[in-house]
Amino acid sequence: MDDRKLRILTAVVDAYILTGEPVGSKTIMDKVRASSATIRNEMAELEKQGYLEQPHTSAGRVPTYLGYRLYVDQLLKTDPLSEEEMESINSMLHQQSGTTDDELIQNASLALAQLTQCATVVANATPKFSVISRVEVVPTGKRMYVILMITSSGAIKNKVCRLEFDLTHEQLEFFSQFMRENLEGVEVEALSDEMLDRLETALGTYMTVLSPLISEIMKMSREIGHEEYSVSGEMNLLARPDIDRSEIMTFLDNKKEFADFLGSSFDGLHVMFSHEKDGFVISNSSIITSPFSKDGRQVGTLGLIGPMRIDYAKYIPYLEYFTDKLTQMLSEDSDNDDDKEQ
Repeated sequence: MDDRKLRILTAVVDAYILTGEPVGSKTIMDKVRASSATIRNEMAELEKQGYLEQPHTSAGRVPTYLGYRLYVDQLLKTDPLSEEEMESINSMLHQQSGTTDDELIQNASLALAQLTQCATVVANATPKFSVISRVEVVPTGKRMYVILMITSSGAIKNKVCRLEFDLTHEQLEFFSQFMRENLEGVEVEALSDEMLDRLETALGTYMTVLSPLISEIMKMSREIGHEEYSVSGEMNLLARPDIDRSEIMTFLDNKKEFADFLGSSFDGLHVMFSHEKDGFVISNSSIITSPFSKDGRQVGTLGLIGPMRIDYAKYIPYLEYFTDKLTQMLSEDSDNDDDKEQ
């Protein structure tokens, strides 16, 4: 595609994002510096190639999915955030400083939804990459024990376990020491069935008595390590005139199905469109995702859900700044894990 067609496509998308109205040749003459007739001919060619469409015979043209795809991949020029915008975002995020990782991430998702008036989604794998800080077993009654697990992300899990007989003080002391030596400092994701077998064997003469506790601890670790998804600002989508309200309601009833579209495997920022995602119930929509990390390891993804006609030049820098700040704050918090545990 020649340079003039690319400039015309860029001008059409920019104008349509701004107004929501079909764009005519006269609207973009100042940006393209060509006659109205030349622009009309080029727009007709872009329509034949599938990048523009004409919703009404006498109207101007609007971008198609292919037009947005080319615009985002090759033509988009993002706007850098101002000092005021960065300070405002910093204030939003630091309001919850000192809380757990999960609370910090959820606060960022809510703040981004408020700022963009879109829905936001978090695929949070932080618990999966957490380290076990403490495991305790507390007697609560006849043959009843509560297992307490605390992780470096601030997650606290407890489970009631009923045994076939009461544990002696000596057995409880042995188990506490065994946990300190074998589980504290171990990543949650490392607790596999193979590790369970090794731990049970290492119990030696205590295996019959204590192996039920080991089994329950492994179940708890799987619950903590399960990747979590949450959506914020869903009601913002209802205010968008270019998204079908019935599709939004279907989305709200089936938010868990959206998890399949995210996955936290993308390197860097990624823009997806509903046309590319079979089964995504909101047509004419876009999804922008960006990963965040902790201590150099990717632990989750933050995303925006809105119509295809959103301000990519503005929202992409917002999203990137949020995930950069999340990465910074999560890594800073990990330096204080010992204080949190205390």
